Amino acid sequence: MTAISVLDLMMIGEGRTFSDTMDGALALARHVEKHGFKRYWVAEHHNMPGIASSATTLIMSHLASGTGNLRIGSGGVMLPNHSPLIVAEQFATLDTMYPKRIDLGVGRAPGGDSPTTMAVRGGSAMSRDFAEDVQLLSDYLADNGRSSVRGVPGRHDVPIWILGSGMYGAALAARRGLPFAFASHFAPAMLKPALAHYRENFCPSKYLERPYVMAGVNVFAADTHEEAEFLASSHRQWVAGMQAGCPGLLPRPVEGFMDSLPEARRRVVEQELTYTAIGSPEKVGSWLREFIDYFGVDELMIDARIYDLEKRCRSYELAAKAILDLII
Repeated sequence: MTAISVLDLMMIGEGRTFSDTMDGALALARHVEKHGFKRYWVAEHHNMPGIASSATTLIMSHLASGTGNLRIGSGGVMLPNHSPLIVAEQFATLDTMYPKRIDLGVGRAPGGDSPTTMAVRGGSAMSRDFAEDVQLLSDYLADNGRSSVRGVPGRHDVPIWILGSGMYGAALAARRGLPFAFASHFAPAMLKPALAHYRENFCPSKYLERPYVMAGVNVFAADTHEEAEFLASSHRQWVAGMQAGCPGLLPRPVEGFMDSLPEARRRVVEQELTYTAIGSPEKVGSWLREFIDYFGVDELMIDARIYDLEKRCRSYELAAKAILDLII
């Protein structure tokens, strides 16, 4: 059985506001909760036009307060930007407010360019060892006495996930016996070797007895292939802009966007979005089944930057229905 979940970058669409994005995220979270989705994760980014997920834990609280059983998490918190103690305190507080519903995904990317990183870290260029920070974070949440400093008193069972797009995250997750989430929705190249390394080197722990893999995919499902291609154009336009050094708001969909690109630019966009399912429910379902079978993933994390909220909700719903027999 395979779980399915949502990744949300909290995109602000052209002609819309941050408030619209917050309302839309909550509406989507409530919708997917009804259709078998397990998690709803928010990604930390800073100083990126169109992405409004910088205050990740506040958004998580907003989503958790408006849903009932859906797990809410970070996909992820960029740990080098934060003190492990502060992260532990924030997530312990979320766990107290929404028991057994909070996930803590951590990554080691800065979540922005160099000036932004300096601003986020208060002007300090100091780098820390990511693996040591993960251990500190685990110790604070476990309240195991290994540190002379305590966070929120008491033990908090907040699952820690290692996020990655290469071999480092795979190796760390395997060594620590933690679940591993791979960012194949935008960094497809190392998916196969990273998963192989993680599985082959996994050390059972108090957290997991066996490897657990989540992989990111992009899904644009609609009643017809033509409509799905149209909806996907917003995401593709944003990626093309990002690659050209011009990130912006999530564009409105347009007809024939990929055909309008020069061949070289089109190949670059297609490369980043290698693991993308576009089409009718039948086509999307077939693609998802092949992906699950080939990579043997335990969970899919679906990213779908669709401009229209109703169409976005519909896409997630169709994707779930297309593989209903595979879903936990």
